Amino acid sequence: MDSKTRDDIDVKYKWDLTRLYASDEDWEKEYQSISERAKAFRDREDTLTSKEVVLDTFREFTDIILRFNYLASYATLRQSEDASVARYRAMEDRISSLASQIAASTAFMVPELLALPEGTLETYMADPDFADHDRTIRGMIRIKPHSLPKTEEYLVAMAGDVFSVPSQTAELLRSLDLKLGSVRNEKGERVPLTDASFVLFLESEDRRVRRTAFRRMMNGYAAMGNTFAALYGGVVKEGRFSHMVRHYDSARAESMDGDDVPELVYDNLIAAVHEGIGTLGAYLELRRKKIGVPHLHMYDLYYGNEKGFEIHPDIEEAFALFLEAVAPLGEDYVRDASRALTERWIDVYENKGKRSGAYSLGSAYGVTPYVMLNHKNNYDGLSTLCHEMGHAMHSFYSNAAQPYPKADYSIFVAEVASTTNEILLNEYLRKKYRDDRAAQRALIGNLLEHFRTTVFRQTMFAEFEHQAHQLADNGESLTAELLSETYLELVKTYYGKACTVDACVASEWMRIPHFYTPFYVYKYATSFCASIFLARNILSGDPEKVASYRRFLTLGDSLPPIEELRIAGVDLSTPEPIAQALDYFAELVYEYQTLLNEDE
Repeated sequence: MDSKTRDDIDVKYKWDLTRLYASDEDWEKEYQSISERAKAFRDREDTLTSKEVVLDTFREFTDIILRFNYLASYATLRQSEDASVARYRAMEDRISSLASQIAASTAFMVPELLALPEGTLETYMADPDFADHDRTIRGMIRIKPHSLPKTEEYLVAMAGDVFSVPSQTAELLRSLDLKLGSVRNEKGERVPLTDASFVLFLESEDRRVRRTAFRRMMNGYAAMGNTFAALYGGVVKEGRFSHMVRHYDSARAESMDGDDVPELVYDNLIAAVHEGIGTLGAYLELRRKKIGVPHLHMYDLYYGNEKGFEIHPDIEEAFALFLEAVAPLGEDYVRDASRALTERWIDVYENKGKRSGAYSLGSAYGVTPYVMLNHKNNYDGLSTLCHEMGHAMHSFYSNAAQPYPKADYSIFVAEVASTTNEILLNEYLRKKYRDDRAAQRALIGNLLEHFRTTVFRQTMFAEFEHQAHQLADNGESLTAELLSETYLELVKTYYGKACTVDACVASEWMRIPHFYTPFYVYKYATSFCASIFLARNILSGDPEKVASYRRFLTLGDSLPPIEELRIAGVDLSTPEPIAQALDYFAELVYEYQTLLNEDE
């Protein structure tokens, strides 16, 4: 980790949070105010009998949620700066408690509105006075068959903290209590095995290091398999409890209805990706030949990425390259995005205690998006910047165009703009370095790996989730043995024709934190495929296709996400976009093979 403290970082490379609150004391005052307003909201129970009262209640609810999101945003951003600061850790804990309080205090609202005389909500939805809330009302009408009486909704809301225990416990187990020992690196030095060092070990040129790290990681998790099975089983049981009390056919049906996405999207993805497994095998065979091993093992999959092309842009240079890459989106997009660095939307560099990775937070409606980086002067740093700025600009345009209740776009479309930016960057650099063969190999190789890890791997994860929940619905006990056997069979399906599937990979499911947010991972794969489709539309030079995509960025959550993507130019209610993305994957495999053959 970088030795610099937070104070050592130049202020121009740190985000400006005074746009949210001038001080922590101001945050505290707002916290107390929202807590009191949430308590007072309960006084509205049994009063929603007239248009005027209902409209005022919608407005008060909306303002409470808006200001709660300011509080939550500030707490998240502050804790990301330095997790060692106890004050900011406490802020995060208090936000969780406030969220439960708000949920409990407002739980009466939906059941009471749904109990209004038939046709009343439809009348409100068509009334211009309710224009900011029509999407919310439509969602209520959609879930009416699955709503509960007020007292039951209150109890379910109060149980929110309880239902979060498996996820929180698994995270503590992974990050603090799970001891994985150490691995000797290429120099024979013992290095502690952690999630961070594991990635480096898998990229090692020494196959012994890769094999040892992989087996030790998987076996370390397997040793805690019964505990992880109990924790993940708790998540699945929560899903089963929820879908049964709300009268859904399955936890998947409930989750996808919450996103207003039809289940056929999930099934189309899995079916289409299965059709592409043969091409995945062809790509992996190229990787095997390239790294020169007789048989490709699971621990070889992250070794052999192209290293012949290196760029080292600092943040200013990376930002300039980002703006050049997104130029096809229009001069106004470039102009708006160029504000991010100078106006300090971005926290650029690593410091002691700073959260790892990167993210964009767009929930500060009416302020600015915020982007957290740990920028490194390499291609990955550049690509991460483009990705997170895709999120930020999606939020920027949605927040500018939509009222607050309709501004926060669905998770289903959340990765589209970010991944589209990454693909635009890749295509821009391929054009910029068209005469550099090493650059072409590296850029195509990078995109192929992105396909493998985002489309094939995430779809495999999605299939595992679906099968685990089906097993529970069929009365099976989700033991470590059953879950590991289920996961191993899927790995064999996806990788078995091209790889030797090491038996210890059966415990890999225990390492995946996204499984504690059920039916989330499939969205990575659908978003990536949609982004491939849209990026190619944008680069076609057709101004109508660019305009369609730009309109999509302004829609927020004003329409069902499937409809929003149709406006952008892609229809995920059919398998066609997935199939076309996999055709593009096949084209890239052929190009990559040609480059490798010519080099030989």
